[in-house]
Amino acid sequence: MAARTTVRNLRDRRRAADRRFGARLLGSAAVAAITAVPFGLLLVLVEGRWQPLRRLDAGAARRLHEIALEHPAWTSTLRFLSDRVWDPVTLRTAVALLTVWLVHRRAWRLAAWAAVTAVAGGFIGLLVKTVVERARPSLEDPVARAPGFSFPSGHAMTATTSFAILLLVLLPLVPRSWRALCWGAAVLSVLGVGFTRVALGVHWFSDVLGGWLLGLTVVTLTAWAFEAWRADTGRPPADVGEGLEPELTDERPEAAAPGETGERATT
Repeated sequence: MAARTTVRNLRDRRRAADRRFGARLLGSAAVAAITAVPFGLLLVLVEGRWQPLRRLDAGAARRLHEIALEHPAWTSTLRFLSDRVWDPVTLRTAVALLTVWLVHRRAWRLAAWAAVTAVAGGFIGLLVKTVVERARPSLEDPVARAPGFSFPSGHAMTATTSFAILLLVLLPLVPRSWRALCWGAAVLSVLGVGFTRVALGVHWFSDVLGGWLLGLTVVTLTAWAFEAWRADTGRPPADVGEGLEPELTDERPEAAAPGETGERATT
C-alpha cells in the first residue's frame, strides 16, 4: 500500500509539473514580447528617430551598398546565403524536422519547447513589425528587394531562435571536443545572416540588432520555463554547455528523473 501511494504521489507530481511547464512555456513566450529591456530600448530609439542611430544605419547601408555594386560575384554569394542557406523557411524546416525527431524519441517536453520557441519567435517578430511599420532602406540601384516592414529583421530573429534551438537540443549528442566548434559555427551563422541583410540593402543595422535581441529574449525565457520543469521533477540543473536535456542520450530521456526511482521500478 505504501509503495502504491509513493508511486501515485510521484505521478501526481509529474502531472502537476507538466501543467506548470505548459503554463510557463506559453507565459514566457508572452512575457518575451514585453520584457526585453535591451530590445525595448532599441525600439524606443528607432521610433524616436534618434539621430546617432539613424546616422549609423545610413552610413552602414551606404557603404555596404557601394561594395555590393562594385563586387557582383560577392553580392551573388550573399544573396545565395540569405535566400537559400539561411532563409527562414530553411531554418524553420530544420527545426520542424528536429521537433518530429524529438517526438519520435519521446522527448515530449523538449519537442514542445522547440516548437513553442520557434512559433513564438515568428509570431512575435511579425507582431512587432506590424506595430512599428518601419520602412526598409530605399537605395538607388538596389541589389536585392524584400517585402514587408523592416524592424526587426525576420531573418536575424529566425536565425537566432533556430540556431539556439538546434544547439541546445543537440549538444548532448555532440562529443565534448566538438562542442566549441558547434557554438562557433552557430554564432558565425547568426552574425552572417545579419551581415547579409544589411549588405544587400534590405535592412538597417538596427533592424538586425533588434532581431538578434528579440530572438535571444524569446529563447532565454522559454529555456527558463524548461529549466523550471526540470527542477519541479527533481532533475539537476542543466549546464547550457550540456544542452537543455543532457538525458537525451538515454533510451527514454524523459521517462523518470533521478529521484523517481520508485516509479521506474514499478513500471
